[in-house]
Amino acid sequence: MPIEQGWLAGARRQPSPNCDERPAGEVSLLVLHSISLPPGQFGGEHIERLFTNCLDPDAHPFFAEIAHLRVSAHLLIRRDGECVQFVPFQRRAWHAGRSRWRDGERERTALNDFSIGIELEGDEVSPYTLAQYRALAEVTAELLAAWPALDESRITSHARVAPLRKSDPGPAFDWAFFRQQLRG
Repeated sequence: MPIEQGWLAGARRQPSPNCDERPAGEVSLLVLHSISLPPGQFGGEHIERLFTNCLDPDAHPFFAEIAHLRVSAHLLIRRDGECVQFVPFQRRAWHAGRSRWRDGERERTALNDFSIGIELEGDEVSPYTLAQYRALAEVTAELLAAWPALDESRITSHARVAPLRKSDPGPAFDWAFFRQQLRG
């Protein structure tokens, strides 16, 4: 799945308005997330509706709490491995929120400015699927090839960059298996 003009070939495009230009054009961090809407349920259109500001707050009690959010990710990898892209990789998606990253000796904030956000359809307790790991490894390999500032040491979780706020993709995500898939 090569990247063409910021879009992943083969991914279904679902453009989100929740993005803007990167201030310096830098891409040097990959942040992995997990999401399920409603919480603990997979499938359906609710994630896409959230990222495109079309989530019906009356469709589920939890949605009333989040429908006002203006968030996005670059990419969603569904349980069956389907990739849905919301924001071209060269643009800034609004995925990391308040977060911090130690980059060598300096601590950086405003991670959306220089990171790519990938959501895995899942939660922190359900095992992710083989199809998801394979798709994530393939996409990650393309991103590593496209942006020289990215390398395996610059792949992290939402939990590591916002530890007091977030815990995703959680203990159900098998980092060793993902790295094994990435190395082919």
